[in-house]
Order: sequence, then structure tokens, then C-alpha cells
Amino acid sequence: MGEPYTFRLAKVSDIDDILGIEQASFAVPWSREAFYREIVENQFAHYLVIEDSFQPVGYCGIWLVMDEAHVTNIAILPSYRGRKLGEMLMREAIKLAKMHGAATMTLEARVSNHVAQNLYKKLGFEAGGIRKNYYSDNGEDALVMWVEL
Repeated sequence: MGEPYTFRLAKVSDIDDILGIEQASFAVPWSREAFYREIVENQFAHYLVIEDSFQPVGYCGIWLVMDEAHVTNIAILPSYRGRKLGEMLMREAIKLAKMHGAATMTLEARVSNHVAQNLYKKLGFEAGGIRKNYYSDNGEDALVMWVEL
């Protein structure tokens, strides 16, 4: 079977799809306005979507500031999980960051989210610290992870 998935930069017209993925993925989803600001107004933000037959099924946001890339969010539709799409999307985000001259990439993961942490470790990320009470829904700590690009 061929590779049905494609990647591209997100557009304003993708916000409804991104919002649907966000709402299906997180207890405290970002708002439509937040994604609009990220895609339209934030000069540092770059959002990738992964598509199946031209339909976004996941997205990843990164901020590129100087030589550092910060993953702001990443999500895959629940019905598409378990197909390595998160890994494919992260690899694309890393390529994009390198293309823009980033030397390092960082992100936060819930301390309880071992699936995400294992993916990031597979991609070379290492634990760099803890952000206490980082998540507003339950006060969970975040594991800060870094990778040299």
C-alpha cells in the first residue's frame, strides 16, 4: 500500500478541521481565536497539517524564535492514532525547523504521557527538567524535553 498521507503548512481554511482535532484530543482545547492568531498573526508560528485524502487528520504547531524551535502542540484524530502519524508529523516538524535554521527543539509533555515521551525519545529528545503545575486542567507537571538538531 502506498503512502496516503501528505503534509503541508496550515491555512486559515484549516482552522475548523484543526479545532475538531484539538477538541477530540485535549481536555482544555485551544479556541478558534487562538488558532487564528497563531496561523494569521504570529510571525513565529508555523503549523503543519497531515492529511489523508486532502482531509487534515493531525496538526503540529511550532514557534521558531532565533535558532530555537518550540513545539506548541501536536495532535492526531483519535481514529487515526496508532498508525505512526504522530512520528511522521514530528519528523516533518523537525525538517521544517532545520530548514528555518533551528539548532535545538523543545517541547513539554505531561509527566503521565509515556506514549508521547517514548515517541520524543525515539526522535532524540532528552528530558531537561520539570515545569510544575503546567497543565491548567489538573495541575499536572510537564516534562520539558530537548533535542539538538
